[in-house]
Amino acid sequence: MAAEDQSQTSQSDLPYVLILKPPPSFVLFGDHFFHSPNFQYLKAYESPLPLPHFLHTHAQSVQALLSSGGAPVTADTIRLLPRLGLVVTTSQGLNHIDLSECRRRGIAVAGAGTIFSADCADSAVGLLIDVLRKISAANRYVKQGLWSSQGIYPLGYKLGGKHVGIVGLGSIGTEVAKRLEPFGCSISYNSRSKKPLVPYTFYPNVVELAANCDALIICCALTDETHHLISKEALLALGKDGVIINIARGPIIDEKELVHCLVKGEIRGAGLDVFEHEPDVPVELFALDNVVMSPHNAVFTRESFDDLCKLVVGNLEAFFSNEPLLTPVALDDLPHFSGRKD
Repeated sequence: MAAEDQSQTSQSDLPYVLILKPPPSFVLFGDHFFHSPNFQYLKAYESPLPLPHFLHTHAQSVQALLSSGGAPVTADTIRLLPRLGLVVTTSQGLNHIDLSECRRRGIAVAGAGTIFSADCADSAVGLLIDVLRKISAANRYVKQGLWSSQGIYPLGYKLGGKHVGIVGLGSIGTEVAKRLEPFGCSISYNSRSKKPLVPYTFYPNVVELAANCDALIICCALTDETHHLISKEALLALGKDGVIINIARGPIIDEKELVHCLVKGEIRGAGLDVFEHEPDVPVELFALDNVVMSPHNAVFTRESFDDLCKLVVGNLEAFFSNEPLLTPVALDDLPHFSGRKD
């Protein structure tokens, strides 16, 4: 009995990590996924209290916050947590966190690092091949029994030799380029600045990049500057033979204009893992065989989630032990993120 009381006492003494909404890993593997004997979770989503009331009640207890893309960490939330010292995110993107407020308050942020980069790149190339070779559409053709009744399926297009433009040559964009080079693709890119050590052609303007490639792959972060970066002008510059792939964030593309271009045949096709108003997807896309879609799961592999578990727990344990974070985000070097839910 004494041992049980001691265990309960030691548990109550553990520091709290706030979770606003269950991350995808909890949904997939259970809420023990990020377990550690060195801290405990405070789950706002299990409380009947309105969030501001809940945060006010626990304001002096919360030292760290575990966030995912579906739970924005806004300035209003941060201001209700006077002892908050760390925000750890489980997602590759940072657009759901108000980084300006974190910077102002001196709150550290730990990201997912590059653990998702390879999976994102694999998905981007997979979507590109699927759209060009019409794999998903041909699969439906066979399963619907149309092969025997209608004969040969329409021709697709080869990937080899294509001019591919990458928007955002960070860790994901670089991995995409590495995968496309063995296919004999010619790589060009647009980024915040020219990369002096890469051999690819740099275009400072995304419209000019689109005009000079057969496929455009979106790999950049969503910021105020990249919101609707892929506009009607960029889509028309890509042209009737062009394909667009997005494994970054939906609002980087003007979705209304994208749908119009696809329906009217003003671009050849699209591979989309992300959308502007998730989980809602434009119904106009459902009937289009030249559009391949996935439910924002480009990084969802068992291997990456295992790596994520080690990284999240490692960052939190480092914080509570006053040790350096494993994957700190350099807030002074980042463009402006508004902390919106995209």
